[in-house]
Amino acid sequence: MPTLRRVHAIVASTVLTAVWLAGSSAQEARPQDIPLLPTTPGAKPSVAPAQEAKPSAAVAASPDAKPQAPESKQPQTRLRSGVDLVSLSVTVMEGTRYVSDLEESEFEIYEDGAKQAITFFSRVQQPIALAVLLDTSASMNERLATAQEAAVGFARRMRREDVMEVIDFDSQARILQTFTNDVNALEKAIRSTDVNGSTSLYNAIYVSLKELKRAKANSAEEIRRQAIVVLSDGDDTSSLVPYEEVLDLAKRSETAIYAIGLRPSGTYRTEFKEAEFVLKQLAQETGGRAYFVLTAAELPKIYDQISEELANQYSLAYSSKNPMRNGAWRRVVVRVTRPGLAARTRQGYYGPDPGR
Repeated sequence: MPTLRRVHAIVASTVLTAVWLAGSSAQEARPQDIPLLPTTPGAKPSVAPAQEAKPSAAVAASPDAKPQAPESKQPQTRLRSGVDLVSLSVTVMEGTRYVSDLEESEFEIYEDGAKQAITFFSRVQQPIALAVLLDTSASMNERLATAQEAAVGFARRMRREDVMEVIDFDSQARILQTFTNDVNALEKAIRSTDVNGSTSLYNAIYVSLKELKRAKANSAEEIRRQAIVVLSDGDDTSSLVPYEEVLDLAKRSETAIYAIGLRPSGTYRTEFKEAEFVLKQLAQETGGRAYFVLTAAELPKIYDQISEELANQYSLAYSSKNPMRNGAWRRVVVRVTRPGLAARTRQGYYGPDPGR
């Protein structure tokens, strides 16, 4: 890893937690060289905007803003959180086909080898909060227009009860649109991106994980699954946050990461080795999936596949039988008793910290 990315974890955390929503009514103090700035669609500033941005219709303009659930007349079963409740989004496949007709009795959950009792089960598509991350580094110059169209198509497939935010990253990471279900606002943000600079992939993922973590529900109706869909075409070259810290934060979250690697061609192919490893590991650890393509023309198909997967997931939860509060990693495995099927979810979580 370059020296720049080996910045001490505590320093990086302090630096990056200064980056919050564009609609914040008060800007937190930050050093002038921090390459992570919230902004509105359009220009790419080098410093924080002086004037306040108007908040999205779906997000309150405060540092504690949360996605607001739009009104819906159709009742839905919602997962209610508990102190020691472990929630899982589970994808089940038979080859390349999604399987969505399983019963609760066909699932088994194991934590560190010990079978757990399922306390919540739903086949109903739960609402989701999505962070869409777009690589806008200079190497994306000839591919950006196609990538924009693919991302817009993805946004248009959102349901009314879902919310999405848009973040782009080159040498900086910017929140172009805070969480909203306004498709027009999302499309405007996506189309406002342009190419510039290097690649701060880790910074962008770190910021999006922090934003999703802050989007806590006030009621059962606001509870959402969480996912990040990130597109990148190269190795990280300019992040302040080291990869190890990003991976740790991802493993501590309930966010599935779907990674799309746009492989370079020719002599530049060797420059993608680190990015390929990173994207694969983040997806595997969080229960998401990694896709790799050679041309931007393949992106609409990939976004469609991700959208289809998110629409065919099961929501499960259990109360851990492990009473220990030592903050240790706990491995989680979900099995399906119906033959020929494979289940995928996040690989585990960290138990409660001592004294909690």
